[in-house]
Amino acid sequence: MESREIGVDTPSQPSALDLTSECAGFLADVADGEDGLLNVFVPHATAGLLVMELGSGSDPDLLDTVAALLRRDDRWRHRHGSPGHGADHVLPLLAAPSLTIPVLGGRMALGTWQSIALLDTNPDNTRRRVRLSFIPG
Repeated sequence: MESREIGVDTPSQPSALDLTSECAGFLADVADGEDGLLNVFVPHATAGLLVMELGSGSDPDLLDTVAALLRRDDRWRHRHGSPGHGADHVLPLLAAPSLTIPVLGGRMALGTWQSIALLDTNPDNTRRRVRLSFIPG
């Protein structure tokens, strides 16, 4: 297995950041044209990962949906941090902290419009770590 950690700067507002090119660059360095699996993992309690279309209105639709489902108000028992921060701790219910992508011939087998995105709604943490791992086979 080959593994690398990357740092990702996130804005202080909810965002979906495209990690597709970082994942492709990692595979170009380590996969050597092999088949296998790419695992992407974010070791944070308030961020998650998605495979989805980015751009053409999808990003604001995603963020509006998350905001509607996880309102930033005083309903949350988890109360440290910015107002409504408890919602950030429930985010992994909607966006898991890891995902696995098939790799064929050293390239991700994503659909035409699919991208890998880091979903982050936490304004209190603007620096994230993401672990990329390639498992040949």
